[in-house]
Amino acid sequence: MSEVFIIIPCFNEHFLIKETVLSVIDRGWNIIVVDDGSKEGIYELLSELPIHFLQHPINLGQGAALQTGMDYAAKCNADIVAHFDADGQHRVQDLQKAIETIQKGNVDIVMGSRFLDTSDTKQIPKLRRYILILAKFVNGCFSGLWLSDAHNGLRALNRRAFTSIRLRENRMAHATEILQEIKQHNLRWQEIPVKVIYSKYTQEKGQSNWNALNIFFDLIIRKII
Repeated sequence: MSEVFIIIPCFNEHFLIKETVLSVIDRGWNIIVVDDGSKEGIYELLSELPIHFLQHPINLGQGAALQTGMDYAAKCNADIVAHFDADGQHRVQDLQKAIETIQKGNVDIVMGSRFLDTSDTKQIPKLRRYILILAKFVNGCFSGLWLSDAHNGLRALNRRAFTSIRLRENRMAHATEILQEIKQHNLRWQEIPVKVIYSKYTQEKGQSNWNALNIFFDLIIRKII
């Protein structure tokens, strides 16, 4: 599994970052933590763990952190990279399933979806569910790809995919930009069902529902310029 690199973008996840890293570190994968300008001592929490630690001196956004991680993985001759959020929302078994799907060689990128299994969909808070349905429509309009979910942070990519995709949207609009890049480079894609864990902590610190408007305006501005 030495060719597999897990990219964990991190911004001020002081409470959960070590627990998240420990949950995946015993699977034999290489772990890349990209500290995106955190104000807290993330490095001190992880310094004794066998990981690759990268750091932005200022906060640039999750899209920028993922691109930094993918560039680094390419230099390390990775065959597969996966994106895994730092806040404990994703399950390791879903990450494993995404990587195994890539290893079969039939697709270039695998994306998690909360809408393929009814039991997973029911776990989404009601207001967030409606916003995600709207986001799916926006994604489809901007990218031409009509997925069942939007802004799901769990993905796995083969080398062709992660070396072709270039993220210029530093912040959360990168999730739509990834779809545009898939379309542009004719990458083979697949969704798999995943369960997202909505704890009290993740709901309190997660994206504001109003942030969907910011993402929409970011996409509009990029389209204009």
